Amino acid sequence: MKPLVLVGRSAAGDLTGLGDEQRIVRLRCPLSAPSDDHDAALIADDNDWALAQAHGYRIAVGRDARPDGTSIGYVRLPTGFAELGEGDVLSVYPRSGRMRLLYRRSSRHNFFLVTERCNNYCLMCSQPPKKIEDGWLIDEIAQALPLVDRATPGLTYTGGEPLTEWRRFIGLLEMSRDLLPDTAVHVLTNGRAFTSPEVARAWAAVGHPKLSAGIPIYAAVDHIHDYVVQSKGAFDQTVMGVLRLKDLGQRVEIRIVLHAITAPRLRETCSWIARNLPFVDHVALMGMEHTGFAIANDATLWMDPVDYQEQLKAGVDILSAAGLNVSIYNLPLCVLEPSIRGFAVQSISDWKNAYVAECERCSARCDCAGFFSTGRPRFSRGIATIAPDDAP
Repeated sequence: MKPLVLVGRSAAGDLTGLGDEQRIVRLRCPLSAPSDDHDAALIADDNDWALAQAHGYRIAVGRDARPDGTSIGYVRLPTGFAELGEGDVLSVYPRSGRMRLLYRRSSRHNFFLVTERCNNYCLMCSQPPKKIEDGWLIDEIAQALPLVDRATPGLTYTGGEPLTEWRRFIGLLEMSRDLLPDTAVHVLTNGRAFTSPEVARAWAAVGHPKLSAGIPIYAAVDHIHDYVVQSKGAFDQTVMGVLRLKDLGQRVEIRIVLHAITAPRLRETCSWIARNLPFVDHVALMGMEHTGFAIANDATLWMDPVDYQEQLKAGVDILSAAGLNVSIYNLPLCVLEPSIRGFAVQSISDWKNAYVAECERCSARCDCAGFFSTGRPRFSRGIATIAPDDAP
């Protein structure tokens, strides 16, 4: 179980003719001519070199050595790097040889990391925050957005806390609206920035018809939520942020990551949401990704999903009875109570999605979220093949 390799480094001799500055390129089949200087020929075999030269490409990307006598600038991919396709967007740093796959046109799960800074310090954070100056990430995204296929169904902005530099981030949302008007844009944020009316109004003023915020609320009791996110007063700020966004007619999803602190209280948390936030657009009840801080805090957080099924079923029943749209993310169908399997979604990003041996014979595999391949995966004792008569 290994995630796709989307970040790598090539030897100095494998990057030629690129200059010293960062290059962000969109990959094209060399059968057609480039549309602009950002297009790079994707080399699959020796015949592609002649096509790339004939069509005037200045940069090519491939896995084999560049043929002698070829003048096109070249990026040779590191061993094990993910397979690339037409329309993918690649960032290359010639000085270091480092490269990052920013966007995959064939994927339903495209994420842009906005920053690694955050004012929460969640016990189970899969992207542990860092106190660094990383504003260059917003610059990189701004360069990549014009290269993203306009038919992309969805993009997610994540962090860290994307609203750390909120004015610059609002600018990215405006770019997304203008360049990708039909693409659903989801922002994973702790919601605390929206306590500022200025920030909430700026978000609403973007006017993107498919913009939504995914905001975590981990408990109905303030000190428990604050403990999970390791920030006193965060609960009050988060709830105020949700209220401000909804008052402005914005789409909001509430997210609850399930572990040994949150899952035993899920019935209470969902009842609180149903009573106090019945107007939110979606509630996601999420299995925990065992990576980042979740590994360091394993003794505190790990709880076999089998052991919180009673609470999960109660939470789903409460929310659905209140008319709320509710889904279960990141949990395989076999560990769920049969009555709530219909709420489960294939939510794990394809680049880190995996299945185990029991899945090979399972009748429900095509509908199942499977497992995370990142970090140090923990597996439930409830994993088992689902018979055809028991599939959802």
